[in-house]
Amino acid sequence: MGVVSPLGCSLETFAENLRKMYIGIDKITSFDATNLPVQIAAEVKDFKPEEYMDRKLAKRLDRFSQFALAATRQAVEMSGIDFTGIEERVAILVSSGMGGFLTLAEQNDVLREKGPERVSPFLIPMILINMASGVIAMEYGLKGPNFAPVSACATSVHSIALGTLLIRHGYADVAIVGGSEATIAPLPIAGFASMRALSTRNDEPKKASRPFDKSRDGFVMGEGAGILILENEEFAKARGANIIAEIKGFAMNDDAHHFSAPDPEARGSSKVMKMAIDDSGLSIDDIDFVSCHATSTPAGDEVELKAIENVFENRVKEIYVNSTKTLTGHLLGAAGAVETIASIIQMNSEFIHGMPNLEEMDGPDYFNIPRNTVEGVQIRNFVKNSFGFGGHNASLVVGRYE
Repeated sequence: MGVVSPLGCSLETFAENLRKMYIGIDKITSFDATNLPVQIAAEVKDFKPEEYMDRKLAKRLDRFSQFALAATRQAVEMSGIDFTGIEERVAILVSSGMGGFLTLAEQNDVLREKGPERVSPFLIPMILINMASGVIAMEYGLKGPNFAPVSACATSVHSIALGTLLIRHGYADVAIVGGSEATIAPLPIAGFASMRALSTRNDEPKKASRPFDKSRDGFVMGEGAGILILENEEFAKARGANIIAEIKGFAMNDDAHHFSAPDPEARGSSKVMKMAIDDSGLSIDDIDFVSCHATSTPAGDEVELKAIENVFENRVKEIYVNSTKTLTGHLLGAAGAVETIASIIQMNSEFIHGMPNLEEMDGPDYFNIPRNTVEGVQIRNFVKNSFGFGGHNASLVVGRYE
């Protein structure tokens, strides 16, 4: 696994800050946001692309592709994998919700202020969502299936699911999967703010992201990348890999309800979790934890809790539930992968991070949502949910490798 996030640019730092419930949200520093209704975000700090790639290459990549390549380098190093001789058996599915938006905005300014002859010849490849997958292939010489599914904030869980599918059906032995996003810029923030999707708690940035809390008023924009390396079990064992988790099941469906709002009856989100658990061959009694999509929007959090209760019934009082967005903000297309990594860390390190901004529960108080980090938690398997604008729903079941 590899991660670039508002909680740190290494797995070690990320894990430590999860445990400490460090909140990576603050006033925006990358540009002057004083004229915007929302002036807070979860920015990646101290990221130096030249630590992960050639300086010349870095200049030809949008920030989201830089993040993706950096997280991939971490994952490859952790895995110890050698791609020699298996180049055509490695799939890459690294996605994004919005792609190279920072480059698009910057070059649009160049066009207006300096004319078309000054627009960068790298504009088009820099903004393409599939370029993160493409540059990873070029850096490692990998020639297997390569594409970028796009489904808004569900996209990186779709990437993990589709990578698993390619391995299950023999199209690849290895899949590099995940998502990356870098859209902290005036236009996206203004757009989300116009939808009333963002928190306007500008004077209290650390308290702005508050999933499940009665006073939540929207999500906080974040950025980052999460990459996982999936392998066929026989291939991984043959090379002596340190297997850290198993993707046991997945499912995908759609609400077919609204552009941005979830189905208030939670039909799609309930069904997708049930299908993922069925796909894994497990039962609800085998699940100990649900890592929620929960972004801190009024409608979304309520519907997801309803879906969890629909699926787990009386077990909602036992299974742990949390949302990593309380710490990281919402990483959009990268959220699902980064939160899957966070959940694997919690499973393997036997803790559940708390929800520091959950002061007054909105809804039933019998859900097992810790306010503070709980140590010594035995997680056998967990469900990871991701939902995206357009009604896209995706769920994973991930567990300890036995």
